Amino acid sequence: MKFTRRNVLAAMGAGGLSLLPFSRAFADDLPSSLLGTNPIWIPSNAPITPVPTTYATAGRVVVIGGGMAGTTVAKYLRIWGGSKVQVTLVEPSSAYVANIMSNLVLNNQVSQSSLYFNWNRLTTYYGVQRIQGTVSGIDPVNRKVTLAGGSTLSYDRLVVAPGIEMDVVPGLESAAAQALVPHAWMPGTQISTLRTQIQSMAAGGTFLISVPKAPYRCPPGPYERACVVADYFRVYKPGSKVIVLDENPAIVAEAHTFTNAFASLGIIYRPSTAVVSVDAVNRSVVTSAGTTIKASVLNIIPNHRAGRVLSNNGLVNVGGRWAGVDVLTYQSTVAGASNIHIIGDSTSSGQPKSGHIGNQEAKICADAIVRAFLGLAPDQQVMTNTACYSPVSATKASWLTAIYAYDPLSQAMKVTANSPGEALSPSSDNLQEMRQWFSNLMTDSFA
Repeated sequence: MKFTRRNVLAAMGAGGLSLLPFSRAFADDLPSSLLGTNPIWIPSNAPITPVPTTYATAGRVVVIGGGMAGTTVAKYLRIWGGSKVQVTLVEPSSAYVANIMSNLVLNNQVSQSSLYFNWNRLTTYYGVQRIQGTVSGIDPVNRKVTLAGGSTLSYDRLVVAPGIEMDVVPGLESAAAQALVPHAWMPGTQISTLRTQIQSMAAGGTFLISVPKAPYRCPPGPYERACVVADYFRVYKPGSKVIVLDENPAIVAEAHTFTNAFASLGIIYRPSTAVVSVDAVNRSVVTSAGTTIKASVLNIIPNHRAGRVLSNNGLVNVGGRWAGVDVLTYQSTVAGASNIHIIGDSTSSGQPKSGHIGNQEAKICADAIVRAFLGLAPDQQVMTNTACYSPVSATKASWLTAIYAYDPLSQAMKVTANSPGEALSPSSDNLQEMRQWFSNLMTDSFA
């Protein structure tokens, strides 16, 4: 298969399809026209009948975290494992709030309410048990999870998908300071706070955003946000400016797109510049260059690390920040934790930290677990794709996509030589495709 921008992005976009890392071992009930070499294109909204229960032996799986990765793995464990695979999802929140598309809340192109998703379909249709609660401990020896209230859950396989935690920036330790300087990089009300600050700012003011050190969740996201805000200022706040302080030496993702967009929108870009401390009351930052910069609105995005449940239970083993995994199965590489799988933003998988990749990792993980219950080895030819659209204004968006394949020599996921890359330029068509891509992706995970 030749990977082109059209057949990859259309798969998650206007074409209504989902790129599914799919196991041929469990494809018996699918139309023969869909079978071929990995990957297989499968309609994201197509009814998928669970495989016959005779395919799977009894197995209990507990999933920690109901974001893109955790929800998807729970769903596909039931689809591919059948009724004998019991799945319990533990998630503290009452709803999932998507990070994808959230930058368009800032310019009123998207309502925050449209980014809320629930797990009703997961429980009623797929038969996943859901517990609203917090995990306080993991016992890999006895294969038990302890909840905050003291109750325990036993498992044969555990999947941990907690997302990210953020470092504390000096000056932003308190809740009061964080309310004045929201990062707006995790689901919740902070994006609404930031929108209010931006839209209340007087014309001629300054918006300052910081880019954390890579890797971080959604590589194009901070640059996308800077463009969306600058475009909003151009129309509604004339004379205002946007400053980007990037801890990285260069633009991390879509360098062509954002270099041109920054120039067109007059965005001030300062690479290799970290935020050392913040004065939330006076809305100023001290940079690693020793300069102090004041702004009308500060949007400081701290550096990221694996979710706390992983670090608290000895499952962070890469650079003191991330969880190492075997990318054929997403089993933890920590000794004695082989029955624990880790997916999503917390991993050190060599792939971007994004909702789309979380969805992809979840499917590989689900397939590997069902195979393990059958006494089968994992698929040795796994592939994933990452795709996203990046709005640069209220009317135009760009795109970025890449294909990853397992390299047995390095035992890592590597970008294929013919990956599509990024768009030549933003367009209104891309903006329309973005909405369909988002709808398809969220349907694949939550419906």
